[in-house]
Amino acid sequence: MVRPFLALIGRDLRLAFRGGIGSLVSVVFFVIAVTLFPLGVGPALDLLERVAPGVLWVCALLAAMLSLDRMFHDDHDDGSLEQITLGALPLELVVLAKAIAHWLTTGLPLVLAAPVLAVLLNLSTEGFVVLIVSLLLGSPILSLIGSVGAALTVGLRRGGVLISLLVLPLCVPVLIFGVGAVEGAIYGFGERAHLLILAGGLIVALVLAPFAAAAALRLTLE
Repeated sequence: MVRPFLALIGRDLRLAFRGGIGSLVSVVFFVIAVTLFPLGVGPALDLLERVAPGVLWVCALLAAMLSLDRMFHDDHDDGSLEQITLGALPLELVVLAKAIAHWLTTGLPLVLAAPVLAVLLNLSTEGFVVLIVSLLLGSPILSLIGSVGAALTVGLRRGGVLISLLVLPLCVPVLIFGVGAVEGAIYGFGERAHLLILAGGLIVALVLAPFAAAAALRLTLE
């Protein structure tokens, strides 16, 4: 069971890397979107520092949405999704493997790019570590919730916009507690409670999202 699971993750990673620049769209969007804020707000460092946590998290959330429609869509179009579901791996684990692959190709690069962009936004040094930890906890939740939206729209031609409409409201709590953790570290309010809530949300998403997405895929494949 472990070997097919890891093989599926490796397959999706190879396909993403073969996609060339297409696999970097989310990171490029994240960098460009964050870079535009200093140009629009101006050189006021105190203002940039105040909006930095919200800007980084909102841009990361929007960037993660860009590649969600590819999670199942390409496999559905070429018929490989049906072959994967007929294999030895339960559909719930198939969804989990694809969500992990999505996070490795989208969420993890966003986490790695965030500290560099935080310097551009003059983020206080107290918030750097918490920003990374909050993104490490929150970005997998975005991929897991996104897997449900991707499964619901897998049979639609223009499902990308619909995925965003379905997923974004569900991701608002992740955004709130992610920003709250960083601001708590910067202003001395404490970040522990926010990070614990994000960790709890990640556990809940790991348990529930694969089953919900698998149920949606079964309806689509039938």
